[in-house]
Amino acid sequence: MSGILDSVNQRTQLVGQNRLELLLFRLNGRQRFGINVFKVREVLQCPPLTSMPKLNALVRGVAHIRGQTISVIDLSMATGGKRIEDIKSAFIIIAEYNRSVQGFLVGSVERIINTNWDAIMPPPQGTGRASYLTAVTEVENELIEILDVEKILNEISPLNTDVSDEVASDIDVGESADKIIFIADDSSVARNQVKKALTALGLQIEMAKNGQEALDRLKEIAAETGDVTDKVGVLVSDIEMPEMDGYTLTAEIKNTPELQKLNVVLHTSLSGVFNQAMVQKVGADDFIAKFHPDELATAVQKWLKQQ
Repeated sequence: MSGILDSVNQRTQLVGQNRLELLLFRLNGRQRFGINVFKVREVLQCPPLTSMPKLNALVRGVAHIRGQTISVIDLSMATGGKRIEDIKSAFIIIAEYNRSVQGFLVGSVERIINTNWDAIMPPPQGTGRASYLTAVTEVENELIEILDVEKILNEISPLNTDVSDEVASDIDVGESADKIIFIADDSSVARNQVKKALTALGLQIEMAKNGQEALDRLKEIAAETGDVTDKVGVLVSDIEMPEMDGYTLTAEIKNTPELQKLNVVLHTSLSGVFNQAMVQKVGADDFIAKFHPDELATAVQKWLKQQ
């Protein structure tokens, strides 16, 4: 087990080209889940948890780790399952999402697997936990479920999606006001957060659930006019998506003549270290950590004006 934990801690800086590394874990049952290693700061045996008044029922307590107080969320309870009872033998995955650090209580941690984004697929319809999944993949003939962590976090502590009055009053996209802002994100919560922030500014929105769906639709739009920027002003894309990630989507756009003028803003819940060299390599125009509506609105205005 110590080898697994050491490996996680050493590899959190790594971003692959259309490649994904998943840390596999279990909650209460046999089902295995995965979390992107790039989001993980460290994994450790669950330390003593301190109860605090008025905590959300899904938060089992707080842990004091390396001088920082971290809320610990029971992932089993958060996805509609039973609480993890044996905390002493459980583990905490310390991860960074949306500019904050959280601890996720899990029953056990297994190993890291390497796979490609095109092997990560949208979740099947009709499964009981489907509303908490962003993707699935298969490992050794077993389905691995990838949780929509942004949805879980938003249910516990909803993010403000309103653009401030000060920023809203300064937004002026001029002649580009009638152009579509295209959003690509596998999390329904994240898509709706972006949509709410930008539609409040009077902007038109179109959305896709992953990079492949976004690319296909952008090519359809381009086929109507010859250049996608005749109709689309800016693409706001997540990086981590099933079938095709945001890096690959950006590279495809910049290498396709009828799409390459489109400004791409990469928008990800990873809010710490990210691979700036990778962002530059694929030709993205901007990078914004989720989720700050004022920063998003300002960036969209900036790139609309440069169309």
